[in-house]
Amino acid sequence: MMLTAIGLMSGTSLDGVDVALIKTDGRRVAALGPSSYRPYTEAERALLRQALAEATQLERREARPGSLAEAERVVTIAHAEAVAAFVAQHKIAKDAVDLVGFHGQTVLHRPASKLTIQIGDAQALAKAIRIPVVYDFRAADVASGGQGAPFVPVYHRALAQSLGRDGPVLVVNIGGVSNVTYIDGHDTLIACDTGPGNALLDDFVFRTMGQAFDCEGRLAAQGQVDAAWLAQALQHPFFAKPAPKSLDRNDFAGLEQGKWSATDGAATLTAFTAGAIAAIVPLLPKPPQSVVITGGGARNLTMMRMLRERLAPAQVESADALGWSADAMEAQAFGFLAARGLKGLPLSYPATTGVAFPMTGGLVARP
Repeated sequence: MMLTAIGLMSGTSLDGVDVALIKTDGRRVAALGPSSYRPYTEAERALLRQALAEATQLERREARPGSLAEAERVVTIAHAEAVAAFVAQHKIAKDAVDLVGFHGQTVLHRPASKLTIQIGDAQALAKAIRIPVVYDFRAADVASGGQGAPFVPVYHRALAQSLGRDGPVLVVNIGGVSNVTYIDGHDTLIACDTGPGNALLDDFVFRTMGQAFDCEGRLAAQGQVDAAWLAQALQHPFFAKPAPKSLDRNDFAGLEQGKWSATDGAATLTAFTAGAIAAIVPLLPKPPQSVVITGGGARNLTMMRMLRERLAPAQVESADALGWSADAMEAQAFGFLAARGLKGLPLSYPATTGVAFPMTGGLVARP
C-alpha cells in the first residue's frame, strides 16, 4: 500500500528544517511532491550551537541539562511551524497525510559508546500537527553495535535504480558531514561518512566573515589552497578506514588550521571536503561511473569543480540535474524511512552502518 508521508530533516549544518512530501510503499518511490524550508533564526542557531557544545558531556540519551531542554523545545516548535506552513502553502489536507518522518536535531553521535542523541519531542510534535510521527530512527542500530549513520542509503538505492544506468553509482551527500552511498545493481549497497562536509567550512566562514556559509563557493573561488596543510590533513587515519564508518559533526573541529585569509581558508577547507570524498574511491569495489552530488555542497560551485577534478573520469552532476532535489533529498529520505520503519522493513545493513544484520527502526508517536 502506498503511503503519503511528510519527511522532516534538520541537519548538522544547523541551517533549518527541510520539509518534503513523498508517496512510497517503503520499497519504491511512487511520486515526489513539493518541498519547502523553514530556516532557523540567528537566535535559534546560537542556541543550537550552545546545545551542541554542552552535549559533549552527555552520557544518557534522555538527559537534557543546561540549554538542551530549551533547544529541544525550540526544535520541536520549529518543526511544527514548518509542517503547518508546508500544508497551508501547498493546500494539503492533514488527513491526506499518513505519517511524518521526524529525524530531530543530532546533538551527539558516539556509536563507539552506543550513544546517539537527537533532540525534538515527537509526542508534542504529533499533538501539534495532528499526524502520526515516526521518530528515533538511529537508536536501534547504535544499540546493536552499528554506526547509526548514514541512514539515507536505502533511499538513494531506490532513486538510483530508477536511473537505469550501467556501472556503479555513487551518491554523495554534503551536509555538515559528508557521506556516500555506493550502489551497484540490486545487491551491492555500501555506505559511510567520508569526512567533513560543510561543517568546518561554515564554521570558518562564520568566524572570519560573520556569514553562515560560503554562498556558491565565491570566497573559495578567490583563494589559494594551502597544499601542504591539505596533504597533512588527508593523512588522518579516518580516511584510510574501510566502510562502514561514521563521524560526529565536531570530530575534525580540533584540527589545527593555518593562519589563512578568509579566501584561502575557504579554498583550503573546500578542498579538504573534496579530497576526503575522493579518498573513499580506492576503498570501493569498483570506481563509480556516475557520481551524484546532493546536500548543501551541491550548491557550492567551487566544491563541484574540485569534485569533478578529483573524481574524473566519473561523470559528476548535481541531484537537481537528474530531477532529484539536492535540497529536499534528506527530508524525502526520512519520509521514505518512516514508511519502511512503520512496515518493519530494514533501514540499515551490515555494509551501510556495520550492524550485524539488517535492522529496522523508528518509534511511532500518535496525536
